[in-house]
Amino acid sequence: MPQTDSKGLKSKLKKGEFDNLYYIYGQDVPEVEKLTKLIIKTALGDNEEFALNKLEGRLLDLSELYDMIQIMPMMADYNVILINDYNCERPREVMTGLRADDITKKLLDAVKEVPPQTIVIFNVTGFDIDIKYDYKSKQNVIKDKNKKLADFVAKNGLAVECAVKSAQDMAKDIASSISARGGFISVKSAKELAEMCHCDKLMIKNEIDKLCSYCGGNEITSEIIHDMVHTESGVTAFRLADAVAAFDEKNAFDALNDLMADKDNRGAVLRAVTNSFLDLYRIQCAKKYGKSADTVKQDFSYFARGFAIDKLYRNGTSASLERLRKCIAILRDTNVKLNSSNADEKIILEQMVTSMLMTGKK
Repeated sequence: MPQTDSKGLKSKLKKGEFDNLYYIYGQDVPEVEKLTKLIIKTALGDNEEFALNKLEGRLLDLSELYDMIQIMPMMADYNVILINDYNCERPREVMTGLRADDITKKLLDAVKEVPPQTIVIFNVTGFDIDIKYDYKSKQNVIKDKNKKLADFVAKNGLAVECAVKSAQDMAKDIASSISARGGFISVKSAKELAEMCHCDKLMIKNEIDKLCSYCGGNEITSEIIHDMVHTESGVTAFRLADAVAAFDEKNAFDALNDLMADKDNRGAVLRAVTNSFLDLYRIQCAKKYGKSADTVKQDFSYFARGFAIDKLYRNGTSASLERLRKCIAILRDTNVKLNSSNADEKIILEQMVTSMLMTGKK
């Protein structure tokens, strides 16, 4: 069975079709957990306590796993085994005298012939799998050693990637969720909400609860969203970077004040601003050498923030590569100063913005 997505898996489960092997992974970790629970619930019903065995990948005893796979189910149609966070790159915490490939080979031997009454689920929620987009097959592929396990499962069962949705796709889910609560939001406003929350599902859910409670059955407008929803710090950092690039002193310091009002940790403010300037620099380099926004997103793993890169690529920046390099150098020096000086953090960051605004001025 080839690799599929969340919809493909849900469609099979709805028909009562089960595979004996599953590998569920991706940047959308809440969706990974949700699909794992769905398989278990559909297969076991209310008998999870008796027919589900949970194992940690880093502590996996392969002999025990082999015996567990052969066990007949109790009080359920299936014997379900959940293996969380088995990492082919480093299967054990202590790898002295061990080879990762040897351990994975033994694991594949253990799950080579899973009997009909057993379902083995591998899911990944605690570490990042290196993924890139393959233009030939037009799908994401795993770049690291976890590809071996994923490919094995895809051949003998079902591999499911839970990719982060775009702001546009998430807008439809937001509109449906609000509609189910008796409210209304336009797709355009829903997309704004997704972007302000950087497509973070948990943050979006919290904001939907708040907005629906406030508006009742009335429309949730763009004005209400901007009044009530906290803008994720990365969005404000983009605003600061854009203002600096445009020599807009007022908006630059307004954005800095907004960031510092929301963050007790000034280091977090600096990280957010630094990431924004790195984004600007990457986009400028890509444009100079004729690379697309999609290439940038794939090369630097912009999954949840892909919409921000698209917008930045369209709007561009007037700052030259030379000036962006100077700004990044200032950010580097500011980081050193914050970590080695007892000076007031607010003053250091204000000096940083002033220095960046001065770059390029004669």
